[in-house]
Amino acid sequence: MQRQIFTEEHDAFRRTVRTFLDKEVLPYYEQWEQDGIVARDAWLAAGRQGLLGLAVPEEYGGGGNDDFRYSAVLAEEFTRAGVPGLALGLHNDIIGPYLTSLATDEQKRRWLPGFCSGETITAIAMTEPGAGSDLQAIRTTAEDKGDHWLLNGSKTFISNGILADLVIVVAKTSAEGGAKGLSLIVVERGAEGFERGRNLDKIGQKSQDTAELFFHDVRVPKENLLGERDGAFLHLMTNLAQERMGIAVAGIAAAEHLLEITTRYVKEREAFGRPLAKLQHIRFEIAEMATECAVTRTFLDRCIVDHSEGTLDAVHASMAKWWATELQKRVADRCLQLHGGYGYMAEYRVARAFTDGRIQTIYGGTTEIMKEIIGRSLLA
Repeated sequence: MQRQIFTEEHDAFRRTVRTFLDKEVLPYYEQWEQDGIVARDAWLAAGRQGLLGLAVPEEYGGGGNDDFRYSAVLAEEFTRAGVPGLALGLHNDIIGPYLTSLATDEQKRRWLPGFCSGETITAIAMTEPGAGSDLQAIRTTAEDKGDHWLLNGSKTFISNGILADLVIVVAKTSAEGGAKGLSLIVVERGAEGFERGRNLDKIGQKSQDTAELFFHDVRVPKENLLGERDGAFLHLMTNLAQERMGIAVAGIAAAEHLLEITTRYVKEREAFGRPLAKLQHIRFEIAEMATECAVTRTFLDRCIVDHSEGTLDAVHASMAKWWATELQKRVADRCLQLHGGYGYMAEYRVARAFTDGRIQTIYGGTTEIMKEIIGRSLLA
């Protein structure tokens, strides 16, 4: 079906993204996968190309455009290229809104120019060894010492954890913690007592550095409180819809691309003296996946437009996230099966997509959490 949500400006931006990927990412990506980390030069190149801080006001070096369709284009093209390691979506769509909506003027002047140029790589640290989706269980503390915060605790599974120059840490600032006692504390590279653990060895997205972070009596300036004291829970809930939309957009784009790859493969690959595409079972598999992708795409495009207009609610973002990522997982599994033994070979795109995409139903809120959000809204 013809997509109708993009203008000529969005199409021009898509061409820019593709040129950037061809020149600055694809020639180096295999090396980054082996290294387990993306070169900082790629972030600087993204900044020069105007791919960072799309929604950041122009006065700080950003694009000054909060139309989410540009973020959707970026997510789609990075997904189709198979390069999730360079986490521009995390930087732009997850962390960016915290800085643009919560930072003071002084904080914006300090942090946003580097955010947009690629000189300041960002991360957000929520997850702990004993606290994933349950924010009530967060144990990291930030104690008010008058002229500074004293930060203690640890975080894990932090994307951009090794490269990050600026980390937004979710910490308890009152004894009760949870919904009424969490705050966002910004820790900058070089802070005494801030240590990075190992770059975690994942089954996919090898070049996306994911780390453990440790905070031992870290003195953080009082002016590095982001947003309201004890207001982190509301801040986090406000921004989760966009995070989940970014993941959903990548999910449907991955499913569609895998379907394209597999459709070509079954036309060319022969078994029993004829192309696989001549077998009824294969045709039915392709037909089912194509239909699921088409239906999902229609819903996702509506969600993209709604979010661009500021009308998408948390429930529909949760629907988009769980449905698109579960579809991605099913399609990746079925497409790998249709590739046979070749699908299990790392040199084939379908193999890497299978492992790279598996995290999609987990981070940003698991499928189970998404269903709980939807169910509560309907049965409250």
